[in-house]
Amino acid sequence: VGGSKVSAKITVLEALLDKCDKIIVGGGMVFTFLKAQGLDVGTSLVEDDFVDTAKEVLAKAEKLGKQILLPSDIIVADAFA
Repeated sequence: VGGSKVSAKITVLEALLDKCDKIIVGGGMVFTFLKAQGLDVGTSLVEDDFVDTAKEVLAKAEKLGKQILLPSDIIVADAFA
């Protein structure tokens, strides 16, 4: 699941948790999930109103024994070089 807004895809993510063992999250919405995990995302696109929702989705996935896979090769910086 990708795109920039968690708000537009939250119902899809919640439905997929009931059907899939693993969900891959990409695009700009990754930063809302990373912030929900307590990571610093700098000035990256984050839907602050949905950080708690992302936390709930992550908790539900863990409770159900499912995995939400986020990119592990993201670089956060103060500015572009």
